[in-house]
Amino acid sequence: MRVRPGAARTVAVDGAPQLVPSLVRALRAGGSPGAVVEGSLANAAILVWVGEPDEAKLREASIARIPIVAVTDADHVPYVLATDIVHVPAGQGFPTDAIARVVARRLGDDAPAIAAQLPGLRRAVVDALIESSARKNAVLAAGLVVPGVDMPVLTLAQVRLVMRIAQAYGLEVGRERALEVLGVVGAGFGLRALAREALDFVPVAGWALKGAIAYSGTKAVGEAARRYFEQSVRPGS
Repeated sequence: MRVRPGAARTVAVDGAPQLVPSLVRALRAGGSPGAVVEGSLANAAILVWVGEPDEAKLREASIARIPIVAVTDADHVPYVLATDIVHVPAGQGFPTDAIARVVARRLGDDAPAIAAQLPGLRRAVVDALIESSARKNAVLAAGLVVPGVDMPVLTLAQVRLVMRIAQAYGLEVGRERALEVLGVVGAGFGLRALAREALDFVPVAGWALKGAIAYSGTKAVGEAARRYFEQSVRPGS
């Protein structure tokens, strides 16, 4: 299975014929119809399987290294991690929020571009981006021991987070928005300065304090960016 150069990645949905159209409609809601396809794995960033497992089709996706999320009442699905199964008892509607959270976590680098096309996935994708960036910054901050190094390293990570959130809203942060990006990211500077001052009072557990403040600061930057870009895409804004 190969990705055509320049082709947009998609969310593929396959499985029980009586269930697939309903899930496709739910995922497409308010977004681009072409971003969700039935059956085809060509250019698929992820496969959402619904209903009883089909081992041959799931194997095909696994061999193509396409992440698989299963929406089913089965306890075990071949080629699907237990954490990637959304359990739905027979006869119940699709838990779209739960499905979105698992899909967002498994989309990887394709997540922002797909969220730009599918608003129903956007909140979950941005949540995942913020949490992942906050955790990485916490680890970086806790491990950096050279004074002054943490600020540029963490700031670059926060700039990347803001740009990826902008992409999830279908926006580009170019030169004309550079000051706005810096304004959002600037919220983290005060927190890191506080962290360095606090180390004088808590020298033994300083690494943990730095990590905690970097985590909280990055979360705050991400949430501020989310609110900013949400307002930017509102009609009439």
